[in-house]
Amino acid sequence: MKVVFGLLAFFTSVLPAAAQVPDNVNDMMRRIFASAEFAPQRFGPARWIENGAAYTTVEKSDIVRYETSTGTRSIYVSGSQLTPAGSSEALDIDDYAWSADGNLMLLFTNTERVWRQNTRGDYWVLNRKTGTLKKLGGPNAPPSSLMYAKFSPAGDRVAYVRQGNVYVERLSDAAITALTSDADSLHVNGMTDWVYEEEFDLRDAFRWSPDGSKIAYWRFDMTGLGTYFLINDTDSLYPKITPIQYPKVGTTNSAVRAGVVSADGGPTTWLQIPDDPRENYLPRMEWAGPNELILQRINRLQNTDRVMLADAATGATRTVLTERDSAWVDVVDEVEWLAKGTEFLWTSERDGWRHVYRVSRDGKRVTNITPGNFDVVAVSAVDEPGGLLYYIASPDNATQRYLYRTRLDGKQPAIRVSPANAPGTHSYRISPDAHWAFHTYSQFDSPSVIELMQLPSHRVVRTLVDNAKQRAAVAPLIAGHGAFFKVTVSDGISLDGWMIKPANFDSTKVYPLLMYVYGEPAGQTAQDSWGGGHLWEHMIADQGYVVATVDNRGTPSPRGRAWRKVVYGAIGVLSSREQADAVRALTGSHRYLDRTRVAIWGWSGGGSSTLQAMFRYPGVYQVGMSVAPVPDERLYDTIYQERYMGLLASPADSARYQRASPINQAEGLKGRLLVVHGSGDDNVHYQGTERLVNRLVALGKPFDFMAYPNRSHCICEGRGTTLHIYSLLTRYLLEHLPAGPRMPLTQ
Repeated sequence: MKVVFGLLAFFTSVLPAAAQVPDNVNDMMRRIFASAEFAPQRFGPARWIENGAAYTTVEKSDIVRYETSTGTRSIYVSGSQLTPAGSSEALDIDDYAWSADGNLMLLFTNTERVWRQNTRGDYWVLNRKTGTLKKLGGPNAPPSSLMYAKFSPAGDRVAYVRQGNVYVERLSDAAITALTSDADSLHVNGMTDWVYEEEFDLRDAFRWSPDGSKIAYWRFDMTGLGTYFLINDTDSLYPKITPIQYPKVGTTNSAVRAGVVSADGGPTTWLQIPDDPRENYLPRMEWAGPNELILQRINRLQNTDRVMLADAATGATRTVLTERDSAWVDVVDEVEWLAKGTEFLWTSERDGWRHVYRVSRDGKRVTNITPGNFDVVAVSAVDEPGGLLYYIASPDNATQRYLYRTRLDGKQPAIRVSPANAPGTHSYRISPDAHWAFHTYSQFDSPSVIELMQLPSHRVVRTLVDNAKQRAAVAPLIAGHGAFFKVTVSDGISLDGWMIKPANFDSTKVYPLLMYVYGEPAGQTAQDSWGGGHLWEHMIADQGYVVATVDNRGTPSPRGRAWRKVVYGAIGVLSSREQADAVRALTGSHRYLDRTRVAIWGWSGGGSSTLQAMFRYPGVYQVGMSVAPVPDERLYDTIYQERYMGLLASPADSARYQRASPINQAEGLKGRLLVVHGSGDDNVHYQGTERLVNRLVALGKPFDFMAYPNRSHCICEGRGTTLHIYSLLTRYLLEHLPAGPRMPLTQ
């Protein structure tokens, strides 16, 4: 049943009957979303051991060791060794780690999802020499209650978090010491609140000292945070309520501090970090030797990052480096130490490009070791004995990724390590000695291949995964009709994009255009990588559409600081203009594109971009499909939205947010709009879509709406959900943007 003027939500579908979709399309969607026909071959989880001379990987229920240079295979840990007493089955391994000497194995199993990832579960320790297998947490530990377990450097103890407190368990006698004991519903130690996990990618919030005598940890005080309630109406007679401490734009943040405690227990020495802990962030902290820590302190406006060294004994801190930006600063994920701890590597955009700098411990010497007009996408490895830095970049094509190396002194030009005849996206997991790597390579129309290769030569030692079965299965779907292009928009800006044409494309006819969009700083869509193969987009194209995407400015493409940060204070405004300009340019320069049949769709930030497009540029788009959007930017979290839009502290700030939020442009809607949201979305709240519904109703605007009860941001929970939502999108597109080529109007 359809929504008419937004008064009713759909029960199951926006279209009267699935019969409007050809049987072959329904069958293909079942093959894509409800079967393993196109699934890739898996590798791992793999772990380097013996400094890179060997590695281990999971094969069925065994842990297998491979000699890196020869490929000699041996059973390192058998499935029988991983079978607990009284059980007939080996533990199902979600993840594992080795002690420094390789004798002890820490297994993570029986896991549960906490917001984004499975971070809560059971941990076991296997002693390879004695064969003993012990579960951590003590006899009274509830199932799936431990988080972030890590060996001490000596491998004699394991630290973990349980119910918001940090514990250390001695492996020799299973004695457990509580390092903290004050956790409750609003205070946690060694773990983070919702927004740090989501926006700073910080979950595991404690660190062993290098000598194993101390642990540094974060403490979160969520007192005063606003509470958002997820309402589960379907799983019991009366609703179940799940509260989340979630700071929305302009509201109170957690008070976050860091302390150091003896691994034997005792009082915590709190680090003396200046300024209000609710108006500043502490997104990173690592040990910088046995007695000091290095941390990053970012102000709430997120335009200043102070790098501090902290004395673990006294808590005293001093600032050694300060990064400033007129827009925002990015968190540096890892600090690599050099020269016996007297220098460290740091990434910065201070010269207009993201580069790696060599910084003295006191911050007085800062030297760019990767100079040039290009961005370092990520640091891959440091080979200090060899004097080399490995990093990912793509100086000439922002849609691709390659491995480069340069000297750590920055005195020689960089050398591309990835083969020159292999365009696409390359990623590497480099061994501790930087002599070997697991190399994953793919292209837009070519599934991933995983190889073991040698550095610095990039010599392939052997292929670990060729994905030949997947390659053969997808070949008929993707046969050569995807291509990359550039399009020029206003101000002479050139944007990257890709385009998929129907398999039976006829250049003398005109086709409807479906634009896939993200458009915000958290994602790039025009990238030359497999990424699941865009199989749904290929299927849609073969029904008689041209499918395309374009990365506007403000997306994280490696095209320089100015490209990425021009969007500051105008999220949704600049992006929607450049997306509309791109559609006009494409339909104006490609005779086979029908400017009267243009649709746009996206998810999350792309759902927001879809609303912006439909409301601001109704003359460009006839159909929009918005999934899990943010209609009002004031309803999203502090860290993400304030980073890109500024604080909400004055009438001018309020006006800026109002101009940028699509809900305030809704009067512009003229075409067909489908809005989809999961009511259990802890990230982008269903609340925003409900407000959008009210706004469209008040304006008398027809639209269509689908709610998925209790589904989170991925709208993936529950049997059949993924197939259902993509079937919904397909039916909506076929009904409201007729497929197939037509003769040009001039003929």
